[in-house]
Amino acid sequence: MPSACLAPDVAAFYRAQSVFSDPGALAPLYADLPDDPAQLARMARDLLIHRLEGRQFGYAVPQDRLHHDAETRYVDDILRIIFERNGAPLTERRAAGDRFVGVCRDFALLYCSFLRHAGIPARLRSGFADYFGSDGFHGDHAVTEYWDDERGWVLADPQLTDPVIFGTWKGDFDPMDVPRDRFLVAGKAWQAIRAGDAAPETFGLHPPEEGPMFGEWFVAQDIRIDLAALNKVETLLWDVWGMEAGREREMTDAIRERYDQASLVSVDDVSFATARKLFAENDRLRTPKTVRSLAPFNGPSDVTLRTLRPGR
Repeated sequence: MPSACLAPDVAAFYRAQSVFSDPGALAPLYADLPDDPAQLARMARDLLIHRLEGRQFGYAVPQDRLHHDAETRYVDDILRIIFERNGAPLTERRAAGDRFVGVCRDFALLYCSFLRHAGIPARLRSGFADYFGSDGFHGDHAVTEYWDDERGWVLADPQLTDPVIFGTWKGDFDPMDVPRDRFLVAGKAWQAIRAGDAAPETFGLHPPEEGPMFGEWFVAQDIRIDLAALNKVETLLWDVWGMEAGREREMTDAIRERYDQASLVSVDDVSFATARKLFAENDRLRTPKTVRSLAPFNGPSDVTLRTLRPGR
């Protein structure tokens, strides 16, 4: 049993759609969705394919979809792409060629949108998973965290709810209840590194031998992404802004101290009031109207986000 019920204001905040998760004019498509979290996770899974899953599905992902689908920031646009490819109800599993080609964030965001529609408080969490390999590396990942009246906040990974994908990674846990030592939210990863309990090179997009996207600066970037998501600003994982570590890989003591403070919010037991206050008052952390997108295939660009509605 959770130590306390979810405060009404916190529950209301995370039940409401964000500008990113809102289906908008396509909300009628949600009319027949179930309200069971496990069913909703599998439905989100069956509408999307990760852009690295072509082999598992026997599908050669077209280059335009590989490059462009995952640049879609908002659920209403994701839904439009899905329905352009197959106009069946959302409850119907799509063939690989009819799916949106995304990344972990897109599974987590669509699932979060479904949960919020069902009246279940939900939010994205950014951090690092150790279950995409057996070498001790913690890969950059995003999952959904939702409120269960019996268990409190629960981590769920909708991407793993397909048995074929779960088997590919030899999963040994329930993807609807991801152990918190298997997925470290960004602040926990940062604290482990700073305490000397974990090596910086074991966190990132890929191991050091595969490129430069790893280490302390990368974990710092994830703290900003996670803090934004806790405030229902669910940006792309490669959107950067604000504090120096998002644009520069050289860390200084001053930058580390700022992330020491930010990491206190980006943890498992989140203080809602602190997360809201830090995000609202710190312009080095708060997501601005325009972000720098470091798109993996399309190159860097400045992107102006949709206007965030007051109170959402």
